[in-house]
Amino acid sequence: QVQLVESGGGLVQPGGSLRLSCAASGNILNIYGMSWYRRAPGKQRELVASISRRGITNYANSVEGRFTISRDNGKKTVYLQMSNLTPEDTAVYYCNANLSRPERLGVADYWGQGTQVTVSS
Repeated sequence: QVQLVESGGGLVQPGGSLRLSCAASGNILNIYGMSWYRRAPGKQRELVASISRRGITNYANSVEGRFTISRDNGKKTVYLQMSNLTPEDTAVYYCNANLSRPERLGVADYWGQGTQVTVSS
């Protein structure tokens, strides 16, 4: 019933910008932490950025200063603004949400389907 849908990926030139979004839907009680991960070809999945319910953020060293994570709790949406992109940013980007549901006790992690970001000339 819970679904995370990502959008905003695509092809962009080096130095360009993209804005990813991930909207959560379904029967959700509370969303706690939200985060973005990525997996580049031949590499393991990497945590890119995370944001708490109150807006405390953390970034991977490789993206700090270039990427900004934000969220809109009313829209149940997390964003990733990416600037000054390089070919090394090419990856499939996944959003993650730690949330609770009325039908369940406790919290669980949910994942989006992933969106491709390709940085190339």
